[in-house]
Amino acid sequence: MKIGLCFNLKKEMESDAGDKAEPGGSKSLSNDIHQAVIPRDFYAECDSMETISAVRDALAANNDVVLMEADENCYGKFRAEKPDIVFNIAEGIYGTAREAHIPCMLEFLRIPYTGSDPLTLAICLDKQRTKEVLHYYDIPMPKSEIINSRKALKSLRKNTRGFFNLRNEHLKYPLMVKPVSEGSSKGIVNDAVVRNEKELGIQISRVSELYAQPALVEEYLPGREFTVAMLGNGKDARALPIVEIIFDTLPEGVNHIYSYEAKWIWDVPEKPLDIFKCPAAIPAKLRKQIESICVSAYNALNCKDWSRIDVRCDSEGNPNILEINPLPGILPNPEDNSCFPKAARTAGLSYGQLINNVLDAACARYGMAGI
Repeated sequence: MKIGLCFNLKKEMESDAGDKAEPGGSKSLSNDIHQAVIPRDFYAECDSMETISAVRDALAANNDVVLMEADENCYGKFRAEKPDIVFNIAEGIYGTAREAHIPCMLEFLRIPYTGSDPLTLAICLDKQRTKEVLHYYDIPMPKSEIINSRKALKSLRKNTRGFFNLRNEHLKYPLMVKPVSEGSSKGIVNDAVVRNEKELGIQISRVSELYAQPALVEEYLPGREFTVAMLGNGKDARALPIVEIIFDTLPEGVNHIYSYEAKWIWDVPEKPLDIFKCPAAIPAKLRKQIESICVSAYNALNCKDWSRIDVRCDSEGNPNILEINPLPGILPNPEDNSCFPKAARTAGLSYGQLINNVLDAACARYGMAGI
């Protein structure tokens, strides 16, 4: 079978010394978007050549694989190569529907592909739209509010009684502030946890200025946090062993969130944090609750083949969906602490078996088994 492996290659930012330690900073990239100022974590969602090569090698064991970078020339590549199926890990580069760009092209050309369809990808990247779908299906999640700017924040002021109420009258400090349409912890810095109106205004301004999009202001849940790797489709969709994020291993004094710093700066292969436990050491009841809401959310959003779902517990220990990632990170090196491969290894799947499980699930959907 001829497989097109479609990806976005992570590029190095032209930056001065110290940029890595400032995830909330910005840089002008004249060659990329005509002098537009973009955040330094702009390419965080894209894949390294190490990951792309590992996926290619896994697929090449039984197939012919063609590498296809998701750039402005990829539509022509699809037409010229005519792959039997595309293994899609392309995150897209520009726009709030960027993850849907490649699947849209493939559907137009009637080329099968792995993973979720354009609608699901576009909805899941928009955290507020995801919440609206989950709310319809009564799937638990943190309360939230969308704020476009600090000026909009002031127009929502309702009282001065030591906490700040938004349109949702039950939304109180502490709060989380994050970009509404980003992944890979982009924009979720340690200071994203805010405890007063001044901090809230600063973070809303930071998000609106750096990411040119509204801020999602969300209830901060104080409980344990987990991430769940999902494989399969429909009734066959299953959760792999649950990964817990152990915040006690973070540097002293920081907020207990899986921030950009925790994911990309403090936890590195040369000095990895012992931040994950898989399988999570949790009671059977909580495990079943987490698996149940994850399967429900996965199917409610019409996810296909695989996804990773982030979950956090409230003050009473009840699990809530934070977000759904239909294009999960799959770094192959175990020292990189990538959660989906970690869950797969715990389930007894090698990296190659994981990748081919996703391919098999997509082929079965298209009726391509045995092609």
